[in-house]
Amino acid sequence: MNWHGKPYYSLDAWCKNTLHHKCYKIALNAHMTCPNRDGSIGSRGCIFCSAGGSGEFAVSTAGKPVAEQLSEGEKLLSEKVVLLKDRPCIIAYFQAYTNTYAPLEYLEQIFSQALSSPRVCGISIATRPDCLPQEVLSLLSRLKGVYPEKFIWVELGLQTIHDATARFIRRGYGLDCFEEAFCRLGDLDIPVIVHTILGLPGETRGQMLETVSYLDRLRPFGVKLQLLHVLRGTDLAQCYARGEFKVLEKAEYLELVADCLERLSPEIVIHRVTGDGPKDILAAPLWSMDKRSVLNGLHQTLQRRGSIQGCRSPKTGQIP
Repeated sequence: MNWHGKPYYSLDAWCKNTLHHKCYKIALNAHMTCPNRDGSIGSRGCIFCSAGGSGEFAVSTAGKPVAEQLSEGEKLLSEKVVLLKDRPCIIAYFQAYTNTYAPLEYLEQIFSQALSSPRVCGISIATRPDCLPQEVLSLLSRLKGVYPEKFIWVELGLQTIHDATARFIRRGYGLDCFEEAFCRLGDLDIPVIVHTILGLPGETRGQMLETVSYLDRLRPFGVKLQLLHVLRGTDLAQCYARGEFKVLEKAEYLELVADCLERLSPEIVIHRVTGDGPKDILAAPLWSMDKRSVLNGLHQTLQRRGSIQGCRSPKTGQIP
């Protein structure tokens, strides 16, 4: 397996190996909400979630149609990188809030707009496992048939397998709900990317690694290892200001991520190893703003250990 010089299987490596070129993400805001905000489950969202619904990097184009957001995103990208002109190289990332929580006709419209763009190679849909009713799954399956040359991914926010933590962060669904959604997507051959957060208040290193080992047994298409960010204006920020928990230090986080990567099968694509906290609302940890330093530090940590992704992963592949 070619990881293109990295000690883990990155999304960039997957794109180069599978599509034979580099790809670029454009974050989209499809103007939805969340059952954890509209009163269906709660009204304050998850404890760490900002007013932008985890889509701060899409907020600048909020209120505009998906096609226009894609066009503006491509223009911004072209100012930084030389985009491929002769092939699709854009991943349309429906990021903000819960992106299957809307009328079916609207979902079909926005997903089709993205998939029909000649510059888009596929879409990635961030949502909750309790927001995937059968009609939405049928829609995704139908779109797979309409656009067979493009991929459709679903990103599920698990964050942790531990019930006490899930209640504290106000996740709003149980592990059984996540597993059911994961299996139903698998039955439709729709790849799943699972989000987990490292450093949630009250969780020990051992508990975080239990979540990662669970994911290794589950074998999703991809995993995002997200550093806990404390964002101003969230309930988590109030807890932090009261001194109720401490955020991870950089050295501590690098060792933890290395532990996680060692436990994840080399077949799992690592879509994220840190995260991008919006600088204008990030309260802690401030060291995370230097993403290049974090990535370089992780490579150095794995090199010092003499380890790579999957070196401590048993070959199981079953839901526990």
